[in-house]
Amino acid sequence: MRRAELIATGRKLFADTSYDALSMDDIARHAGVAKGLIYYYFKSKRGYYLAIVEESVAELVARAGSDRDLPTAERVQRTIDGYLRYAQHHQAAYRTIVTGGVGFDAEVQAIRDAVREELIATLAEGAYGRRDIPLTARLALIGWMTGAEGVTLDWLGHQELGRDAVRELLTRLLRATLRTIEELEPSCPAPSTTP
Repeated sequence: MRRAELIATGRKLFADTSYDALSMDDIARHAGVAKGLIYYYFKSKRGYYLAIVEESVAELVARAGSDRDLPTAERVQRTIDGYLRYAQHHQAAYRTIVTGGVGFDAEVQAIRDAVREELIATLAEGAYGRRDIPLTARLALIGWMTGAEGVTLDWLGHQELGRDAVRELLTRLLRATLRTIEELEPSCPAPSTTP
């Protein structure tokens, strides 16, 4: 079994089970390998866990940056839907990324902060054609992003609304954020095809 296969197994395991509830013996048994192979690739349970979080983050960021050839409105809809779909199907990993992991985990928080920065840059690039934006615009997008994380976490806990309804809510909130940015920072006009 290769590293990628161990990460795929770990993503499934940690999707439903907390970090503390899984031992290396449990992980090895589910993967069908000797525990030593996991240590060979990842050095420790924590190393294994961080590799899984990093892999999950890479997928989330890749989804956000895809479909660049689509019109803005459709790309935003697809990006938000992909974000929600990812969160829905990888709930434990999503919660770890957004909340910073087990207790105060500086490495997981650094990963989360890097993800936020990349998602904010991707939003800016989609809205304004550039990643470097004025501080007011950046702060407003960070506000939207953290709001989207909070909405998504709450939705995962209840799922009383369908994904389409949550996507529409987040899309409208983003539209309002982009209009507010335009009012406060005229150098960042809201896209005319805002979703």
